[in-house]
Amino acid sequence: MSYFIKEEQIRFRHTDFAGIVFYPRFLEMLNDLVEDWFDEALDRPFSKIHETNGIPTVDLKVQFKNAARIGEILTKKLWVKELKSSSVVCGFKFVNQQDKTVLEGEVTLVNVAIAEDRKTIKAEAFNDEVKKKIMNYKL
Repeated sequence: MSYFIKEEQIRFRHTDFAGIVFYPRFLEMLNDLVEDWFDEALDRPFSKIHETNGIPTVDLKVQFKNAARIGEILTKKLWVKELKSSSVVCGFKFVNQQDKTVLEGEVTLVNVAIAEDRKTIKAEAFNDEVKKKIMNYKL
């Protein structure tokens, strides 16, 4: 089993007046990591998923460990902690070039079906193929 890993350079758009990452930008970076994982590792790009389904975050635990500054490159890691029928709990960790943890936590995602009229959603089990791919990232 392994981590899903992506790197991201901190840009001006990520920072506040003090030159450090403004905390909501970390959540955007996390969402990008989840979206990349679904696209690259699970073969479920959000552009296709969101035609009939969704993957909302239903629980999020975050700890901000160290500041991240403009120009730094973060290594973002994601792994699976628990897989249920229609949900997956993922751990994540962002580490800077000095190997200091900047951000860590866990996110719970739920696979949902969206009604044709787009007014209702309900949890829907992952299919077996997707479950198998998700389990490749179980630590």
